Amino acid sequence: MPFGLTNPPAVFMDLMNRVFKPYLDRFVIIFIDGILIYSRNEIEHAEHLRIMLRTLDDNKCELWLCEVSFLGHIVSASRIRVDLSKISAILEWKPLKNVFEVHSFLELAGYYRRFVKGFSKIATPLTRLLQKDVRYEWSDKCQKSFDQLKALLTEAPVLGQPESGKEFVIYSDASLNGLGCILIQEGKVIAYALRQLKLHEKNYPTHDLELAAIVFALKIWRHYLFGEKCHRRWLKLLKDYELVLDYHPGKANVVADALSQKSLFALRAMNAYLDLSEDGSVLAELKVKPLFLQQI
Repeated sequence: MPFGLTNPPAVFMDLMNRVFKPYLDRFVIIFIDGILIYSRNEIEHAEHLRIMLRTLDDNKCELWLCEVSFLGHIVSASRIRVDLSKISAILEWKPLKNVFEVHSFLELAGYYRRFVKGFSKIATPLTRLLQKDVRYEWSDKCQKSFDQLKALLTEAPVLGQPESGKEFVIYSDASLNGLGCILIQEGKVIAYALRQLKLHEKNYPTHDLELAAIVFALKIWRHYLFGEKCHRRWLKLLKDYELVLDYHPGKANVVADALSQKSLFALRAMNAYLDLSEDGSVLAELKVKPLFLQQI
């Protein structure tokens, strides 16, 4: 698919029609990247398959690869890593002269944020330059942040591929600056995630920030976690399609803190069932119906 054009699907469709023109509507139908081969019997079908595979091979289509370059990543059966050839533009970027250049750099570097632990924290001096009513001034902190992001992207770790049926572990943390979490499976890092606190979240008590970090992890990784075993100090699984969050607030004013609307509101928005146990713990249960789970 020729990315960078204004109409890549149409261009790619035209290419496929040209490549397979001798066979179109004889035994093959093509729609963009979908190839349907139809035949009268199995013997004929085997021959049609040979013709199609030979045509693909003649036109530089590579099959049975151990790894592929895909959307700026190198993807294999067991891992994902940054395609260094794609981040050369980041490494060669000169110091940023205005807000537009800062925005462009963060957009490009942010595409690989899942590979960089603490991306949001490191990029804070640069993101502050994007705020309204903030005078643009390229300080030493901005230069340090700029250089550190470029260096980390060249040394980006190899991430593991998530596998269904194997247990996930979430490590989450919260501070007065932001929320961070790491998704791990069998000792391999699957992804990093970090974001800065919103203005109203800076007034949260510590235990609400810790809960907000877990909610943050559940939201961004729900496609990995639904129907899978996942545990954190506050995470466990009850049934095959029930993900449970068991949250223990501080000892003081337990009931009032546990029922705080600040971060539990986000759980309710996810259709979570909330309950208060006898010891003051909040139990939040996220259910996926079996039919929906099969669709996932």
